[in-house]
Amino acid sequence: MSVYDIGRLVIKTMGREAGHYGVIVDIIDKNYIIIDGLKVKRRRVNYKHVEPLSETIDIKKGAKHEDIEAAIKKAKLEKKMKEVLPIPIK
Repeated sequence: MSVYDIGRLVIKTMGREAGHYGVIVDIIDKNYIIIDGLKVKRRRVNYKHVEPLSETIDIKKGAKHEDIEAAIKKAKLEKKMKEVLPIPIK
């Protein structure tokens, strides 16, 4: 089991969505994953641009956006997923 597994919550640390929470939906290769979330568009991101969290939700590989929203509600993580953390500029 990896730190970057499907269903793991992550926080984006780079880009225009920095500070937003997302969920790992798919693993492309050793450098890229696909994330999706309530305030994050589904997109391919580099592992280096996200920070994995301890929480996970129960989804299948390649889950649809609606399935992800339902899993977030079921896990009672809606409030957390809508938050935006301030990311310091390096």
